[in-house]
Amino acid sequence: MSLKTYLRELNDRSKPLVSSRLANLSNLSKEGLKLFLETWDRMDTERRRQIVSHLVELADENCKLNFDDIFFVGLQDADEVVQAKSVEGLWECESRSLIDRLITLLREDSKESVRAAAATALGKFAMLAELGKLRPEDGAKVESELFAVIDHPKEKSEVKRRAIEAIAPLSQPRVRGTIQQAYESDDARMRVSAIYAMGRSADPVWLPTLVRELGNTDAEMRFEAAVACGELGEEGAVSYLARLVDDLDNQVQLSAIAALGKIGSSEAEAALRKCLNHPNEYIHQAVVEAMEERVFDKDPFSFEF
Repeated sequence: MSLKTYLRELNDRSKPLVSSRLANLSNLSKEGLKLFLETWDRMDTERRRQIVSHLVELADENCKLNFDDIFFVGLQDADEVVQAKSVEGLWECESRSLIDRLITLLREDSKESVRAAAATALGKFAMLAELGKLRPEDGAKVESELFAVIDHPKEKSEVKRRAIEAIAPLSQPRVRGTIQQAYESDDARMRVSAIYAMGRSADPVWLPTLVRELGNTDAEMRFEAAVACGELGEEGAVSYLARLVDDLDNQVQLSAIAALGKIGSSEAEAALRKCLNHPNEYIHQAVVEAMEERVFDKDPFSFEF
């Protein structure tokens, strides 16, 4: 089937989307992209939403598929769901041109969900800047724009908290104070973001706070604290994480197991081994996977646990 014929079929809402066939849209040529744009402009909103959502899932499942050109088109879409999904789809894209596009969305888009998605996506570039993998001028631009959002008194909380999460990897003097301020907020969602940011910061100063939050009555806070402990990789969290393997919330249980695997110390491994005979099958399987990942991290050529 030619691309033109497939695009005609794609625009027919009476025909269901077949994910495997959407792979035809990967790495389109200039002519192919032109044909796609002509069809895209004639599609209704719901069909565009369906397509971009399927493309994000496909790209996540298969790293050989590349729909970046289509996602760049989606950034300019009139629909906020298509825009936000397109931002999500560009998570692996490290092109410098994307930085300016995301900053434009963050500054100028009227839709809160789109600005929040742009802030989150800029977090990848903040991490690249911290790792020395981004031009200094680009890193400075990302930092400046994210702090502008954080400092803006009228910015929506959802956008601001995503900007705080995004800025966390930067080892700048302001970052620690910004996270602390978010943690002390009256806004419950902002406090969740502060815990998440503590993990992304890789700053061990947050360990006592995270350990304390592992005992929070709110399951979401316990979950994020466990994830953050895994990101910090500090052995001081091991005994506290081990207790959460029997948490009442299964997502908290799984996050604690994953965190122990990430910490990967002998104490963490011992804690995982104690759970190998756990009566719940999903806990047992999570422990096995965490230990297998630890073995792989130590020796990528070891294929047998």
